[in-house]
Amino acid sequence: MRSRLKGRDFLTLMDFGREDIELFINVSLELKRKLYIGEAHRHLDGRTIGLLFEKPSTRTMTSFLVGISHLGGHGYQLNPQAMQLSRGEPIKDTARVLDRYLDALVIRTFGQEIIEEYAFYMNSPVINALTDLTHPCQGLADLMTIWEKKGRRRSRSLKIGYVGDIWNVCHSLMVISTIFGYRMYVARPKGYEPDPRVWRFVEENSGYTGAEVVLTEDLEEALRDADIIYANTWHSMGGPEMEKEKRLRDWRGYQVNSETIKFAKEDFIFMHCLPGYRGEEMTDEVIEGPHSVVFDQAENRLHTEKAVLALLVP
Repeated sequence: MRSRLKGRDFLTLMDFGREDIELFINVSLELKRKLYIGEAHRHLDGRTIGLLFEKPSTRTMTSFLVGISHLGGHGYQLNPQAMQLSRGEPIKDTARVLDRYLDALVIRTFGQEIIEEYAFYMNSPVINALTDLTHPCQGLADLMTIWEKKGRRRSRSLKIGYVGDIWNVCHSLMVISTIFGYRMYVARPKGYEPDPRVWRFVEENSGYTGAEVVLTEDLEEALRDADIIYANTWHSMGGPEMEKEKRLRDWRGYQVNSETIKFAKEDFIFMHCLPGYRGEEMTDEVIEGPHSVVFDQAENRLHTEKAVLALLVP
């Protein structure tokens, strides 16, 4: 596939402009169409893609491996514990060796600085499959789902009510909302704040796009007249999980349930990046209810990741 983005890394959505992100979504929609009608789209014939995952994964690992196969490439799972990384080999050495073997490297890790170091030492594209800072693959799938369910031309009129940990998924949704001029209201208890790097991006760019990203302690304010209710776990994978019990206490009043969804518009959609914890951030009747698009959203991870690979891998 010909693309002006060939060879670029995919580390955070903050690195891309609106036209670039629209290109990712347009290609995602086209690849989804081709898959549904059985039309071949082998844009990665002969390419080798490594997947280096240091965190557990269901959707990301499976969707990348399946997507690579659909595109005609070969995906290889790299186990960090079985590599010399586990014995202290520097990232810069591992990265330069992998660069000789692979056409791209997909990484799911902890600190953003880790993936940035791989990208610094590799010529082949490095793709962020989740760090503690950001989850750009989820951000694209979220935007694709919003376009499919609520239309692609709505911006300032669209309100997203987000309830859950301000972690990588929230950060990526904040960036998407800023770039596309959405209104995003984030409900959280006092003391839970976004990463300064992401919040700086929001503050510096919202004025240009007409976006409104608001932090509030009031759940009703966040969900009032929302077109989208987006729930996420109260204790994300990574550092915050170590304080799980405290978080369960702090977030107790921030559940999406049959009462709190009444604040939203009648035709709202319910989104969740999964894994979800029924009885905590949401109830079973919400995720299984008629407004839920959670599993369409999960499917879209496959299509958007295929688009990223097709557009970036030379």
